[in-house]
Amino acid sequence: MSKKKVVVSLGHNALGYTTLEQWDAVKITAKALADLVEADYQLTITHSNGPQVSMIHKAMTELRRVYIDYTPAPMCVCSAMSQGYVGYDIQNALRSELLSRGISKTVSTILTQVTVDPYDEAFYEPTKLIGRYMSKEDSEIEVKKGNYVKEEPGKGFRRVVAAPKPIDIVEIEAIRTLAEAGQVVIACGGGGIPVIEQNHILKGASAVIEKDSIAGKLAIDLHADELIILTGVPFVYRNFGKEEQTPITNMKVAEAKKLVSKDEFEQGTMLPKIEAAISYLEANPSGSVLITSLDTVGDAIKGKSGTMITI
Repeated sequence: MSKKKVVVSLGHNALGYTTLEQWDAVKITAKALADLVEADYQLTITHSNGPQVSMIHKAMTELRRVYIDYTPAPMCVCSAMSQGYVGYDIQNALRSELLSRGISKTVSTILTQVTVDPYDEAFYEPTKLIGRYMSKEDSEIEVKKGNYVKEEPGKGFRRVVAAPKPIDIVEIEAIRTLAEAGQVVIACGGGGIPVIEQNHILKGASAVIEKDSIAGKLAIDLHADELIILTGVPFVYRNFGKEEQTPITNMKVAEAKKLVSKDEFEQGTMLPKIEAAISYLEANPSGSVLITSLDTVGDAIKGKSGTMITI
């Protein structure tokens, strides 16, 4: 019997917000992932990187301020750095956890590029805050460079970058080859490194790709049997945060679309997850999507928790 091919998307809770928090968080995350491996799931893992890439961008910018001859790192390089060190921590923690259970399995991280459309509307209306708080003077310098900034009252200014839709995963064949060889693969971290293809040359874009969006794309391209999205809550809820909040245990795509049209899901949190689920299921009608928390995923794969979405 072949293993169940699953793409697992890890949120911020699985990684923490600092290097030290991440060091501790991935040990807990590794236990949940190892449970899935023991349950005979073939895993391909992707993850968020918002706090990590923001920290790197801030560090690179501050280094430029201290050492005037230093060349600041563009967003694409910051994204690559975050993929490297987040993947490093996940793969080592998961390898250690698997070995402690008597499971010898290679865990690999693939530095992944994802093409985007230079004319994507997101480039004209950037929404993703990144990096340090700046003074008005520093923000004006950023604007002169052609970058976008946004003021947060009482805190200062921050750079804002676009979140375009993914088109193609450049290293998809490498990811597929390793997955089919039985390895656990970590790929498309932080949505992947956004690149624009120009005459066969890939040029980094000043942007970030929504992690849930790339998780859906990755699940489609790998013909995964299931997409598991791990977030901070055990269920998708109706009326989230209100007195009449109720968990949704099972949902069809048609119902999900209806709830989206009623603005039931919050922008930037649950909405991207529901959109990724719809996209994946419409491309792979035989698949399923499970949305739950890291703490409850063990129960969720047994049908005791989580929200299951199907076509």
